[in-house]
Amino acid sequence: MKTQWHLASRLQTVVIAALGVVLFSALGLPLPFLFGPMAACLFAALAGAKLRGLGQISVAARTILGVAVGASISPDLLHQLPLMAASLALIPFYIALIALIGVPFFSRVCGFDRVTAYYAAMPGGLQDMVIFGQEAGANVRTLSLVHATRVLIIVTIAPILLTQLYGVALNNPIGAPASTIPLQEMGLMIVAALVGWKGGERVGLFGASILGPMIVAAVFSLTDLIHMRPPKETILAAQYFIGMGIGVYYVGVTLRELRQVVASGVAFVLLLAVLAAIFTEIVTLSGLAPPVEGFLAFAPGGQAEMTVLAIVAGADLGFVITHHLTRITLVILGAPIVARLFGVKKL
Repeated sequence: MKTQWHLASRLQTVVIAALGVVLFSALGLPLPFLFGPMAACLFAALAGAKLRGLGQISVAARTILGVAVGASISPDLLHQLPLMAASLALIPFYIALIALIGVPFFSRVCGFDRVTAYYAAMPGGLQDMVIFGQEAGANVRTLSLVHATRVLIIVTIAPILLTQLYGVALNNPIGAPASTIPLQEMGLMIVAALVGWKGGERVGLFGASILGPMIVAAVFSLTDLIHMRPPKETILAAQYFIGMGIGVYYVGVTLRELRQVVASGVAFVLLLAVLAAIFTEIVTLSGLAPPVEGFLAFAPGGQAEMTVLAIVAGADLGFVITHHLTRITLVILGAPIVARLFGVKKL
């Protein structure tokens, strides 16, 4: 009986997300496969619908973006890494400022306990921060809502800024049709996705669903075995599942949580936006990056979502993702260590 209920909830979620795609496409709104499911599932969740994520299917969709990033790693990109050193060196300072502002904000202004405040402020991956916070005794529901709100707002606002402030059309081709990609390369992309994902999980790689496929695809790209990104149909599917997943995080949210937790998350994103704008200006005015790349590199969104935006904006995918990987790696490796230094101990 429980299995049937889960299946019905997932089917309902898929249908609602699909209706969001249809509505956004009909209205001519940008990124309908990302924003349509996200908006539809968000409003349905807030209205009390019993939605449920698709589990491993959604995780598998992220492997597509990992392959897309890996396929963009070429010898030319490796030669450019020394040129990124100066902007990459700013990321530890960026993270430190976020922590210095975010932890007191969540603990003193929002009333979160010390552990929850610390992991709510850390700009790492949503799932990673929730897992670390859970192990340390934080309020998991609060962490989930704060980080989901961060990702939701960044993903919603970033395209508006890209189009209105930077004049980007967001119509860059996301990939070639599947029918135009050689079967051999398609096969290697599938191998990169599956081997990278499951192999990464086996060795304990954080963010294995993206980083594992990225590493394997990068090897294929650097050895001249693949020359294209995954087909556009698969990247659209990845957008669909990512958008759906963001909306589903708000299932069961109460009015009290909206007033306290979600509102706190919104206020924190405003603080993050100020910091991101400052660092974007630093790298742009100093000539370390073009405006669009600088903006996307320091936007504190999720890695998967920023990958999608970098692709549709026609930005230098290697530059943007290298900065996000650096940020997330430093946060994931450093968060437990710094937490102990501040007296936030694992229970």
